[in-house]
Amino acid sequence: MVKEALLIVDMSNDFVADDGPLTVGKPAQEIVPYIKDLATEFLEAGKMVVVSMDAHQPNDPHFELWPPHNIVGTEGQQLYGELYDWYEANQNNENLIYSAKTNYNAFFQTDLAETFRKAGVEKVHTVGVTTDICDFLTVSGADAEGFKTAIHKRGIATFTDLGETMVNHMVRCFHTEVID
Repeated sequence: MVKEALLIVDMSNDFVADDGPLTVGKPAQEIVPYIKDLATEFLEAGKMVVVSMDAHQPNDPHFELWPPHNIVGTEGQQLYGELYDWYEANQNNENLIYSAKTNYNAFFQTDLAETFRKAGVEKVHTVGVTTDICDFLTVSGADAEGFKTAIHKRGIATFTDLGETMVNHMVRCFHTEVID
């Protein structure tokens, strides 16, 4: 049996709340219950769940490309709504990990791949925002690190019209399993 982990990408106030500077808005808000339920299922099955979150400093050069967002320690960087409550209720579970990232790809200059390898993880399931940027590049990163990948269509959203295109691209490039 393949050992699996769930990776929740960038479900912060800045990406999900109506007033977030890079908000996906309603489409992101609508996937919260699915992500919460899936994360609960993974933890109850003894599987690893990782919350991967953008973590920028106020003077980050990244802000030459994008409006300031997910600044470390701000309310904007916190998990959104029910996901915040879920995290708080489960934060002492040894299979729940918070992983800060400074790049679109959750594996870039983090210890995520090493953490997964030590836990024997072979397949990474991805949910969160945005489908065509951080989700796509994180799936690419997982593939480059040698993990099998899965994307949950009910658990992803974006603010562009490229969502479906990028899911199809994940399938073509990385042989990602699509879970409806």
